[in-house]
Amino acid sequence: MRSVAARSIPLEGNVDEQENMMMHLRRRLAVLLLLPLMLPSMAVGQASVADFDVVIKGGMVYDGSGRAPRRVDVGIKGDRIVAVGNLRRARAGNVVDASGLAVAPGFINVLSWSTETLIVDGRSQGEVRQGVTTQIMGEGWSMGPLNEQMKKLVVAEQGDIKFDIEWTTLAEYLKYLERRGVSQNVASFIGATTIRQHVLGERD
Repeated sequence: MRSVAARSIPLEGNVDEQENMMMHLRRRLAVLLLLPLMLPSMAVGQASVADFDVVIKGGMVYDGSGRAPRRVDVGIKGDRIVAVGNLRRARAGNVVDASGLAVAPGFINVLSWSTETLIVDGRSQGEVRQGVTTQIMGEGWSMGPLNEQMKKLVVAEQGDIKFDIEWTTLAEYLKYLERRGVSQNVASFIGATTIRQHVLGERD
């Protein structure tokens, strides 16, 4: 940092001149003291024009809050939205022109019955193309926990979709989907019917 030499205040002169010089010196000193505090914020401002993996530009953003949509850009790094605003100067590996389109957070299907179809085709294009990015399953019935009798029953009741049951617990089923590959986020409750059947079987 550039050094500033201190200078003495002459005692000669009238009181007003001395007070003016003191006030001027105090202002200069205040600026010098504030400068180190200002530099980090200036660096942050420059770093805000950072690289993104994806920038979605020019779309009408509906943020889910109920507020009116805004025409802004969305910056994405990894699997996170890290910036929303004017990103026209930002650099990105992939730029999506969303002019004339609506941009919104992914929808959540809170009553999903894709428990079997995800096994056959984890891409789930029927929902992804409608904006659904998260599936919540397990309302009433879930894919675990299963005992041997329940596994036999599931296999016996299979229709067009055929699959081997390679899991016992619900967590193992979710890991099974993950290994096969799914394009959406997937979560599941433990179904009340599943727990009852696991303990009591088919009895009333």
